[in-house]
Amino acid sequence: MGSGSDRPIMEKAGKVLEEFGIEHDIRVLSAHKTPDETLEFASRAAENGFEVIICGAGKAAHLAGVVAAKTILPVIGVPLSASLDGLDALLSTVQMPTGIPVATVAVDAAHNAALLAVAVLAVSDPDLREKLLAYRADLAAKTLAG
Repeated sequence: MGSGSDRPIMEKAGKVLEEFGIEHDIRVLSAHKTPDETLEFASRAAENGFEVIICGAGKAAHLAGVVAAKTILPVIGVPLSASLDGLDALLSTVQMPTGIPVATVAVDAAHNAALLAVAVLAVSDPDLREKLLAYRADLAAKTLAG
């Protein structure tokens, strides 16, 4: 996340990952305030065992794009509603140049970002795939139950 103030929203992603038994790491890194540390993390993420990166940031929200520029891992952006109801962050996150994609979820949707990360990881992990299928079946049942 780009700032410690983003923690209440981004911890929702951590909770989902924990529910699926996925080891994760939560860091505060800023594209603007800690660019060297951000670039170092992103450029070494794959060799350090990361498989997907979720970036949450508000306002100019360049974090996900900067990280995506320095890694070939999938990057999921969570635009945060720090100003302008998150519209500025949404546009900054989703409008990436051709060649450097960032998957982007709705404003403040860290929960969905984590579920997208689970889906990415489930492609090559049959046990995780089964957990995700069970989660979806439970979600459907709860929805139908009203």
